Amino acid sequence: MKFRNGVASLLRPQDSVLVMIDHQPFQLANLNSHDPQMVVNNSAALAKAAKAYGVPTILTSVIADRGGLIFPHITDVFPGQEVIDRTLLNTWEDRKVVNAVEATGRKQLIIAGLYTEICVAMPVIHALGEGWDVTVITDACGALSVEAHQVAIQRMIAAGANMMTWLALVSEWQRDHARTEHVAEFVDILKHHAAGSGIAFLWEQQLLNTPVPGAAR
Repeated sequence: MKFRNGVASLLRPQDSVLVMIDHQPFQLANLNSHDPQMVVNNSAALAKAAKAYGVPTILTSVIADRGGLIFPHITDVFPGQEVIDRTLLNTWEDRKVVNAVEATGRKQLIIAGLYTEICVAMPVIHALGEGWDVTVITDACGALSVEAHQVAIQRMIAAGANMMTWLALVSEWQRDHARTEHVAEFVDILKHHAAGSGIAFLWEQQLLNTPVPGAAR
């Protein structure tokens, strides 16, 4: 196996393309590997981060007339964007999705979706076999059981996929605090989606703006 290491292996927004797969009500209703609310939160954070950093994002659903529309927490981030609806379980067999990815010219393929063991694992393994550099955002995914999620991750790692969480991904895109272009969006996403870290930031801002007792004014 070729090891994924060195600075060139780190994810860069200008080289990334995101595919969000089947974040729909039917899948969420029987999601047992994670707190469903957390998956919605993390998926929304991932979508907002991609938009903030200019990462092209392809949204796709499966049989939406029965499985439901993609969560508005995601589609509201990309108003008016087409959601590619499929019948294929394996997204990477749908030429419309693959064509949309290829049209971006990006080589770092990032995938998140429901369920991990089916509609994430299949396209990840398929794309890896075609030479794509694939990263799975594990906490914006979910499965029928904890075991199913974990086994799917093991299977994808064995196939050569990279695993990250949404906050690790955004931090890698940001990379340097001196890069101020997207800091405001980064902080806003933290405040609304990173729970303790976001609240701690707000508290820090409060303390920095609190006069020191007894200090001259």
